[in-house]
Amino acid sequence: MEKCQRQMRASTERMMNLMLESLETSPEDVQWFKPKTGDTKAQVLFALNSYPVCPEPARAVGLGPHTDTSLLTVLHQSSGYSGLQILREGIGWIPVQPIPGALVVNCGDLMHVLTNGRFKNVLHRAVVNKTRHRISVAYIYGPPRDVKISPLTKLTNHGHPPYYGPITWKEYISLKSKHCNNALEFIKNATE
Repeated sequence: MEKCQRQMRASTERMMNLMLESLETSPEDVQWFKPKTGDTKAQVLFALNSYPVCPEPARAVGLGPHTDTSLLTVLHQSSGYSGLQILREGIGWIPVQPIPGALVVNCGDLMHVLTNGRFKNVLHRAVVNKTRHRISVAYIYGPPRDVKISPLTKLTNHGHPPYYGPITWKEYISLKSKHCNNALEFIKNATE
């Protein structure tokens, strides 16, 4: 398990680094994210999700529609059938088909905040199946719980003011537990 955790951390930090570079920012712009020194101080957790067979899947929810609170969630789906669905505006719920050897990466709410909306959080859900038991493993990657996350300065300017105020992951989890998928609305800055 330790080896898996080290590899997942290294892969996720590499993704974070590439995502920051794609926005012409760098790890140096994020005080707590120092992948070169190995001192990122990021908080991580593994979640094992089990979705048993359900004789009436239309009458049950595996995991209701939500966005993740994290920066990134890396998901491994069991092969066979898709239970993960994402919402595409104007289209509806679309299944994310498992690809052998591939992982799904979702941007969470705090990545949305950190990038001032450049990387969108993903509304998704999990559905159950009539004949197949499904398992997924999520690697949830976030900032240190007490570090304030706000839009990176390099991603704000007169045309793109900071859309969100600073908040810690700990505070955001509490806000999300009260306001569910409307939590981001409570940290939005007023814009003209």
